[in-house]
Amino acid sequence: MKNTALTETHVALGAKMVPFAGYNMPVQYEGVNIEHETVRNAVGVFDVSHMGEFLIEGEHALALIQKVSSNDAAKLTIGKAQYSCMPNDNGGIVDDLIIYKIKDEQYLLVVNASNIEKDWNWIQSKNDVGAEMRNLSDEYSLLAIQGPKAIEAMQSLTSHDLSAIKFYSFEVGDFAGIDNVIISATGYTGSGGFEIYVKNEDVQQVWDKVFEAGADFGIKPIGLAARDTLRLEMGYCLYGNDIDDTTSPIEAGLGWITKFTKDFTNSEALKAQKENGPSRKLVAFELDERGIPRQGYDIVDAEGNKIGNVTSGTMSPSLSKGIGLGYVPTELTSVGSKIHIQIRKNAVPATVVKLPFYKA
Repeated sequence: MKNTALTETHVALGAKMVPFAGYNMPVQYEGVNIEHETVRNAVGVFDVSHMGEFLIEGEHALALIQKVSSNDAAKLTIGKAQYSCMPNDNGGIVDDLIIYKIKDEQYLLVVNASNIEKDWNWIQSKNDVGAEMRNLSDEYSLLAIQGPKAIEAMQSLTSHDLSAIKFYSFEVGDFAGIDNVIISATGYTGSGGFEIYVKNEDVQQVWDKVFEAGADFGIKPIGLAARDTLRLEMGYCLYGNDIDDTTSPIEAGLGWITKFTKDFTNSEALKAQKENGPSRKLVAFELDERGIPRQGYDIVDAEGNKIGNVTSGTMSPSLSKGIGLGYVPTELTSVGSKIHIQIRKNAVPATVVKLPFYKA
């Protein structure tokens, strides 16, 4: 089990630690609902240093990225980031990721912790153009400082105007007394804030200064359990749940990051699927009655026939109702469609809704 550079800090703060993607990670501190509300209303800090970072550079860097990713990275300018996915050869997804353009001919790819080795090997197998690749995953830490008070709470730590960093943009500069920090207006909570990329040896100083600066704003450490409820309220896909090697980006509602303005892995087949329409799609649903949908539960029709499965589900802390995502036949994907979630012996009625579940 790997530790992050902050593992001892989490233990000292009383975090409940669990194995996650090969790492010893804090799943919660005070409790999921308290931590969830902290991020929605104030500011919270996640240690997500288990994420992977690959540097792709050289004159052929863009060519490699264009080949393996579904979005059009040619549109990126320096200081911009892009959400994308890497299709496999069989209609599924190797991983979803964020691509940062650091300089001309230099890109940072941020991938999921559970897929670091798989992604590295996949990109390497497609690198017949001679792009330079470096795996920085074990050298860097990542803090997600999320919430509506993040800008105000963190402004004293940097000379950059945080309010000027637009969504999916970033600056490289000073933060909490450390130089060459990536300050990125990204995150997976839907409540605004920043992700801070810093070397392992500097992250303790950054963590301490972040909590010092945020003390008057109600800042708290947040675990992975609340990260999951926050992202689900926004309808953001989680790799391994809602997308995987068997789900296509078209089925998963990720057509918006699948650009057929270029050739990429399996692009012809995905283009045909988009034109013809997939047989199933990922939908968002809310339970009409009390209950908590969980990953793996069957989705059934009015007669009790299985028509799909829940990929993510929870009791929404913000809405106080059961919400979830799941794949169903395309004819049941329009908003207002009625489905049922099999919760133990009960087929609980649910309604297909438009994302996001949570609207600030």
